[in-house]
Amino acid sequence: MFSLPGYEYLLGFLIIAAAVPTLALITNFIVAPKVRTGERKLTYESGMEPIGGAWIQFNIRYYMFALVFVIFDVETVFLYPWAVAFNRLGLLAFIEALIFIAILVIALAYAWRKGALEWS
Repeated sequence: MFSLPGYEYLLGFLIIAAAVPTLALITNFIVAPKVRTGERKLTYESGMEPIGGAWIQFNIRYYMFALVFVIFDVETVFLYPWAVAFNRLGLLAFIEALIFIAILVIALAYAWRKGALEWS
């Protein structure tokens, strides 16, 4: 039978990763109160009664700024392991990392040109 030695820890991790949120949801369903009346139905907003409706239009700049942040946050996640193993990877990995950084610099230039980084 085909077997992958050393992957039993990964299988155990995946089982635990699936079991923890499942158990949390089941526990919440069992323990949570079932009746929601009176004060339980009110919206809690920092201890104050909410004023106005919940449907407010936000400026698109907030979302653009958040997307740019996520792009460069993901860049850090990918570049950190590469930097740790830099000596063992060789020239090809260095060239691949430079291409990756170049793509991100182009994305930054595009966002900058479109005004996504202006916070006014």
